[in-house]
Amino acid sequence: MKTDPKFLSPNQQFADSILALRPRVAVFDCDGTLWSGDSGADFFHWEIERGMLPPKTVEWATARYADYKQGKVDEETMCGEMVTIHAGIAMQTLEEAAEEFFLAVVEHRIFPEMLRLVRELGSTGCEIWAVSSTNDWVVRVGVKRFGIRASRVLAASVYLEEGRATNRLVRVPSGPGKATAIEQILRKPVDVCFGNSIHDAAMLEIARHAFAVNPNPDLEKIALENNWHVHWPAGTK
Repeated sequence: MKTDPKFLSPNQQFADSILALRPRVAVFDCDGTLWSGDSGADFFHWEIERGMLPPKTVEWATARYADYKQGKVDEETMCGEMVTIHAGIAMQTLEEAAEEFFLAVVEHRIFPEMLRLVRELGSTGCEIWAVSSTNDWVVRVGVKRFGIRASRVLAASVYLEEGRATNRLVRVPSGPGKATAIEQILRKPVDVCFGNSIHDAAMLEIARHAFAVNPNPDLEKIALENNWHVHWPAGTK
C-alpha cells in the first residue's frame, strides 16, 4: 500500500521525487551539500592545532588563507594550495588523520536525509560520484559513510611518490573545473546532480536534473532562474 503524499515529510517527498526519476548516474558536492560547513578549512585549522605541518608552512599558509578570505586569492588556487602544503607527508598519515578529524568534527554535521537518499540511490544500482574542491583524503573518509566508493571521488588531489604527497596537483575540481572533471572522467550523462554553492553551478548545468541543496544566496538565485529544485535539509532554514 502506497503512503498518501500528504502524510510524507518534505524530506521524504524530496527523496521520493529523486528516486522516482530512476537515475543511473548521480553526482554530489560534499561540503554544504552532504554535510554542513567547510571540511577543507576545518581540517586545515585542526591539523595546525595538532602540529601536523612545519612551522614555516603554517606561517605561510595562515597568511595565505587570510588573503583568500579577503578575496586576494581565488578559490581554485587556494584549494590547490591547501593540498600541496602537505608535500612530503605520508598518505597513510593523512588518511589516519582524516578519519580522526571527520569522526570528531564533521560526522555529526551530516544531513540525515542526504545520507538516506545517497544510500537509497546506491541500493537501486545508481552510480554515485562525489565531487569536491576539498582534499581527497577527507572527502574519501567522509563519503564512505554514504556508501560512495573511494574510486568515485573527484576531489583536490596531488601525485604521490613512494607513498608520500608531492606538491604536484592531479586536479582541483572547483567552479568550471568540476564540470570538466566529470566530463573527462565519467564520460557519460549525469542524470541528477546536487550542489550548494556558486562553485557547483557549472556541474549542475550539465545534469539532466539539477538540485540546489542548502544553497548559498548566489546559487539559490541561479537555481530559481533555471527552475532547478531547491531543497533545505532539516535545520538549515
